[in-house]
Amino acid sequence: MIIGICGGTASGKTTFTQKILQKVDPEYLIHIEHDSYYRDIDKLPPHLQKNINFDHPDSLDNGLFAKQLKLLQNNQPIDRPIYDFTIQKRIKETKHIEPKPIIVVEGILIFAKEELRDIYDIKVFIDTDSDLRLSRRLTRDISDRGRTPESVIEQYLRTVRPMHNEFVKPSKQYSDLIISGNTENYVGLDLLVTKINAHIRELKKKAKNN
Repeated sequence: MIIGICGGTASGKTTFTQKILQKVDPEYLIHIEHDSYYRDIDKLPPHLQKNINFDHPDSLDNGLFAKQLKLLQNNQPIDRPIYDFTIQKRIKETKHIEPKPIIVVEGILIFAKEELRDIYDIKVFIDTDSDLRLSRRLTRDISDRGRTPESVIEQYLRTVRPMHNEFVKPSKQYSDLIISGNTENYVGLDLLVTKINAHIRELKKKAKNN
């Protein structure tokens, strides 16, 4: 089972995903972030190089992302790339990941391409007000990524907001479950966790019978 958690920048995707991880047996679940598959800043496609646009679907190596998800789906391990946001490049090391029955994937653009949407069994969209998302992004990028407030706001106005309106917001229509990210008291979380745990119980039952 592959579950996609989508939503705009700083919508609460990671917080929502962490709550799932707290309620599900980790022996059965893998967490994959689409952010790990960003292209190096000097390897962005030509149409994204001029304005350095990391908020367009083509800024990510979606071919590798899809390939590795399918490998995990077929019970094969992967070596997932590691992206360093401070230098805007992948580092040489990778993270080895063994397959597990449940894969939770999160990212702002994971529903933007049909080839990716077709992989997920359940698609969840975290819908959060834009002013709250900007506030959260400022806090995160300044404290975690060493950015200045001016650079965060400049990028938000130049690429983040227009790309959100062009690619992220419209992708909400493909979701199976829409959850408000305006509070961390997520309505719908228990419903999803119940479905995941029911799937795990079925797997355990099959394993026992075999």
